[in-house]
Amino acid sequence: MTDQEKRRQLRKYKAFATGLFVLMATVFIITTILQKSDNSHWIGYVRAFSEAAMVGALADWFAVTALFHHPLGLKIPHTNLIQNKKDQIGDNLGSFVVGNFLSPQNIRPYILKLKVSNFVGEWLSKERNQELLISETSVIVLDILNKLEDKSVVNFISGKAKEMSHDWKINQIVGSGLQYILEKNDHQRLVTSLSKQIKDYVLNNQEMVRERVKRESFALIPKFVDDAIADKITSGLSKYFEEVENDAEHSLRQEITGKLMVFSEDLKANEKWQDEFQSIKDSFLNEEKIQQYAQDIWNSIKKSLIKELETENSALKNYIRKNIIELSHNLQTDEKLQHKIDHWIRFTAYKYILKNTHQFGDLISSTVGNWEGKELSNKLELEVGKDLQFIRVNGTLVGGLVGLLIYTLSHFLI
Repeated sequence: MTDQEKRRQLRKYKAFATGLFVLMATVFIITTILQKSDNSHWIGYVRAFSEAAMVGALADWFAVTALFHHPLGLKIPHTNLIQNKKDQIGDNLGSFVVGNFLSPQNIRPYILKLKVSNFVGEWLSKERNQELLISETSVIVLDILNKLEDKSVVNFISGKAKEMSHDWKINQIVGSGLQYILEKNDHQRLVTSLSKQIKDYVLNNQEMVRERVKRESFALIPKFVDDAIADKITSGLSKYFEEVENDAEHSLRQEITGKLMVFSEDLKANEKWQDEFQSIKDSFLNEEKIQQYAQDIWNSIKKSLIKELETENSALKNYIRKNIIELSHNLQTDEKLQHKIDHWIRFTAYKYILKNTHQFGDLISSTVGNWEGKELSNKLELEVGKDLQFIRVNGTLVGGLVGLLIYTLSHFLI
């Protein structure tokens, strides 16, 4: 094979190694964006692999170049001396990547270009994505429901119910509730309704009133007199309650309000009511009944959720679908919401990257430090160019696996 053919082969495998780096960078960007809207665990693992692989690929590119040349034509000290300086080169390369690729001034322009809210809004606006999200969410929730131990859930609900109801003073709750209704004047609607019903009842039962008057009157009193008295009673009562119905300031209303206000204060302060309501609470909220209530509540909730999640166009799924559409619309049109979400994402990403830049440097340093030094020369590069370019490829894959391992360990141990 001639030197020209070897150079052609070297360019080919350089392009291959560079293409792998571009692929990992693309995967990293895509997973970074997806991770903002999707909490699936696999995205984090793919992102960790591509993130570390991208850094590993970049580190190995610099290292392979420095083995045989002055990188970028710059006469950087200690190049072409990898056999004696491999440890120092690892440290320098880590610092180089962190300082030149992960510095605040270099990161900021890319962070400022992030517009995740609009991307998510457009993604959610597509019907197939909405159905995918609803379907996957339903599968996950159903899986959780089926794996939950019913007894544990019931014990949890009953325990919380006991904890919440232990210090309840029902008399004070009822008294305060009644006082709140009185202060809001909501009881007047009830008074109006009752006044109307009493008025209608009196008018619709005139014959009953006449019979009552006749029964209680003397036998010598003529019937027409009894009827006249009964009509007067009926007319008087109906007109009185009609006045109460139509007059918002009627004295009866004020009297009822006053009596109810006194009653509400008595409910809160009188120990008699406290004992009465405590007795009622104990009868309804004893341990056995609370356990049964919790069992019934959980069975009802679980049955309803399973039915809703398994039915194609259930009320729950339609409600979720409606809210997804509304969220999608807001993410695409509400500038304040877009700014708020994008600002938070940019700030968090910027802070996270800067906080962990030293880890990228450490990874590069340890990777290069573990390599064996080789004699550097242009001739060797031509002879084993293909294999040397696979160092870059291997660095990409090894870096990804190391990043994946670190991500996995930190996820489960920290």
